[in-house]
Amino acid sequence: MRLSTYFVPTLKENPAEAQIVSHRLMLRAGLVRQSSAGIYTWLPMGLRVLRKIEDVVRREQAAAGAQELLMPTIQPAELWQKSERYDDYGPEMLRIKDRHEREMLYGPTNEELITDLFANNVRSYKELPKNLYHIQWKFRDEIRPRFGVMRGREFLMKDGYSFDLTYEGARHAYNKMFISYLRTFARMGLTAIPMQADTGPIGGDLSHEFLILADTGESEVFVHKDLMELDWSAGDLDYDDPAAMQAAVDSYTGKYAATDEKHDRAKEAELGDALINARGIEVGHIFFFGTKYSEKLGARVTGPDGKEITLEMGSYGIGVSRLVGGIIEASHDDNGIIWPEEVAPFRVGLINMKVGDVECDAACEALYEELQARGVDVLYDDRSERAGVKFADMDLMGLPWQLVVGPRGLKNGIVELKSRKTGEREEVGLDVLVDKLAG
Repeated sequence: MRLSTYFVPTLKENPAEAQIVSHRLMLRAGLVRQSSAGIYTWLPMGLRVLRKIEDVVRREQAAAGAQELLMPTIQPAELWQKSERYDDYGPEMLRIKDRHEREMLYGPTNEELITDLFANNVRSYKELPKNLYHIQWKFRDEIRPRFGVMRGREFLMKDGYSFDLTYEGARHAYNKMFISYLRTFARMGLTAIPMQADTGPIGGDLSHEFLILADTGESEVFVHKDLMELDWSAGDLDYDDPAAMQAAVDSYTGKYAATDEKHDRAKEAELGDALINARGIEVGHIFFFGTKYSEKLGARVTGPDGKEITLEMGSYGIGVSRLVGGIIEASHDDNGIIWPEEVAPFRVGLINMKVGDVECDAACEALYEELQARGVDVLYDDRSERAGVKFADMDLMGLPWQLVVGPRGLKNGIVELKSRKTGEREEVGLDVLVDKLAG
């Protein structure tokens, strides 16, 4: 993509309405623009990040055996009345009526809809277990939307749902998603610590939140310092081995970690200096709730003995749009965003230091074409701007690598390569540059 034609309206100054780093940088770097309170238009750069995050989520869900579908944003109120959540959910639910006066709602979550779908289409135990998910927009009418995409009213969410014959099978499904989430967040360059959580309006008796530590996090958290030394990529585990899954979950929950709501104050004296008090941002939440929805919405199958079995269920959410803000909160500096490579909108920012110079233009065009041909996402700054403006914009956008092409280096067959994460610069020969970046 050429920056001269790309729609990326950057801002030099911090917007007055932005209270936290991620909101400021998302506005300044041209990722989003607010259309109304808590609702945003995702501009091309921001949309690329969303899609990169979705790709990571999809790959890890597939690895864990989950299947993707797509459910609608608008749901019939009747299903929520059956589950007895329609009145209980409160004013956060956007309730509407269609032209036939039928009560509808803009879905804040999908337990009812997926359970009804399953109840009407699965009859035999032979079709189980199943784990189905989608990535869809949700709406919750927050009374005070704030912090940009971190607490908006409309948000993109991955929500998945497992169906099993037995409690043991359902717990195995829960453990698989627990490990899958650790792997998902680790691939995005995040340490997301699982903490026991309240089940809230979803219900059930077992729940974990996944929180990344950041100074601007909404939740106060208490974490054993040894947890910070763990390998959060979850290693090479067999998803089909229940014992291995349980052992892995135990290894990540064996040390103390709690949000303020769940914190045991006695642990402060017991753990002393081993206890870290910090702020956290929730990026994922998983629930095991047994037969809460299947009982009320008729999700039953015929078992091996011919008797009906009410299914055991769990649900699993990842805040896809919230992750954009969460990643920025965890990875930035005074100059702008520092994107992890897996979710960066472009991997390389190519800077032409002297637009109009025949040699510079030719070298940049050749690099631009060759890198793209090798599958490297490139944002080419071909604008006739001052060098300082180009460097500032590239730092603000936070692409992992900056490739600086100027007349002086070209005379010696070299260009400058800068790592946005470390700030380190090196001179690289044109003959090896593409192999280095495409490797």
